[in-house]
Amino acid sequence: MKTVIKMLITLSLIGVVSGAMLSQISGWAAPKIETHRKATTEKAIFMVQPTGKDYEKVNAIDFELYKVFDENKNVIGYAMPYEGNGFQGKIRVMVGVKENLNQLVGLEVLEQIETPGLGTKVTEEPFTKQFIDLIAQPKIDWIKGAPASKENEIQAITGATISSVAIVDIINAGLQKLRSVKEEGKL
Repeated sequence: MKTVIKMLITLSLIGVVSGAMLSQISGWAAPKIETHRKATTEKAIFMVQPTGKDYEKVNAIDFELYKVFDENKNVIGYAMPYEGNGFQGKIRVMVGVKENLNQLVGLEVLEQIETPGLGTKVTEEPFTKQFIDLIAQPKIDWIKGAPASKENEIQAITGATISSVAIVDIINAGLQKLRSVKEEGKL
């Protein structure tokens, strides 16, 4: 009986000390993670809007959105980080959209935990290149096993169809929300 009590006390102490250490590490790392995430977002804005020279965050809405300007302070479009579910977890993308919201300018995958070697191909060319100047009206569509034949269509990655379709679904959901905000006159 004494052995059982000693084991319980020992395990309890280990649990308390481990929990306290994890809490401290989390408190130390959280601001660093947030700083890194902001820097990645800023870099991605100019990757999906390569002709942009400046940007400002749109604050009057309930999701993250940036207006992108040219050198004369004219709005050339928007950069929209948006996320949704992939095959293994959340996928966060940055989408560049022209001002009329009918054509994409570019795509960057900011965060993903898809299957290495398969699902992670959504972060690479030639997949991401398909979104440059892609027509997004009425919505983006996808095709499997054949080259895209329509101006609003991309080819899904063989072996990573779920991840490919997830990217398309994330973009379509984000664009739908963006269009409804524009219709409400909040942009």
